[in-house]
Amino acid sequence: MSNTDTLNPEGNSMRDAWSIADDVTYLNHGSFGPSPCVVEQARQAWTDQLERQPMNFFLRQMEEALTEARESLATFVGADADDLIFVDNATYGMNIVAASVELKAGDEVLVTDHEYGAVMRIWRRVCKQTGAQLVVRKLPQPFVSANETAADFLEGVTDKTKLIVVSHVTSPTALTLPVKQICHGARQRGVQVCVDGPHAIAMTPLNIRQLNCDYYVASCHKWLSAPFGTGFLYVAGRRQATVKPPILSWGGSISGNAPNWKDEFNWVGTRDPAGFLAVPAAIKFLERTGIDQFRESTHQLAEYARLQIDEAFGMGDIPAPDSIDWYSSMIALPIPTGNEEQPREGHRDPLQDSLWEQFRIEVPIVHWQRRRFVRVSCHLYNCRADVDRLTDALRTLIR
Repeated sequence: MSNTDTLNPEGNSMRDAWSIADDVTYLNHGSFGPSPCVVEQARQAWTDQLERQPMNFFLRQMEEALTEARESLATFVGADADDLIFVDNATYGMNIVAASVELKAGDEVLVTDHEYGAVMRIWRRVCKQTGAQLVVRKLPQPFVSANETAADFLEGVTDKTKLIVVSHVTSPTALTLPVKQICHGARQRGVQVCVDGPHAIAMTPLNIRQLNCDYYVASCHKWLSAPFGTGFLYVAGRRQATVKPPILSWGGSISGNAPNWKDEFNWVGTRDPAGFLAVPAAIKFLERTGIDQFRESTHQLAEYARLQIDEAFGMGDIPAPDSIDWYSSMIALPIPTGNEEQPREGHRDPLQDSLWEQFRIEVPIVHWQRRRFVRVSCHLYNCRADVDRLTDALRTLIR
């Protein structure tokens, strides 16, 4: 398949590369990104290999295969393979960080007001257990420049700040935050940084070495389209000695390799590692398509969604400035609140259910700062007709 034939936001010639049901308009890759068929096949092939001879696979093949998969992923995200471990998802990785960073009464953990709900719950609990304080820094809007946004956020750092937790791409507002500048400023101040990056992998250029953060957590099942249940945790060498595994098992190499910090995480009891081993297939799929073309095409579609939905409702005050520097393949757009009560945290907005039940459209309706947003995710199987269908459905349902 050629790039010119497939990367066309006005058509959907790549939809056949996925097994998504024909009657579904799927605009939620940012939450649960289905894998292309070739990635599904790669995962199944690894499971088949395991089932044919489990002893041979676990004792003689798995460790080397995981190393090769980790090396492929490390190259893609600009990190050293020795600094990465596979985890089930970003939330799992964030819990490892939360259990490993030493906090005491009076310490502060600094976050933005755009962070993911599960991440906030994790750090609220840790702060409650340790006596530390979770400090939420409100980012001023509208955003003007990356440097100004980072500088304003870093003004929240005090001599009590031990850790910054910041999204690379925010979940509720779909904003690309200036994490490079934030990490640089944090290092100058002697503060650790954990970047929450599940939406950044593949959607935005990433070089973890250049960020020089202490921790980076991500899910591979989103924009990279690797199998569900795949993610990674990056830990800088200076922090590896203090990282604590959430599950204790044998904690050593089963292939006789020299001990290292990853051992405690590689063998956590018996499980099927096929999803992790299929991550290179997901990387190859995007690279064959053209990663730059993927980003350009999906951003163009997100731009189209911005125009159509803003024209339909005229809400204005869109969180993301109209630039690929601030949003890429996903955009959160304000819509009228309607007459319904705001759902409790973790519960769906009735509008989201109505979009599915009446129109077979999957898209999240997000509440943030007492406002309601539709968060549109665009991948290679989407096209303008999907956005038009969503816009028409929203017009019908919001009166």
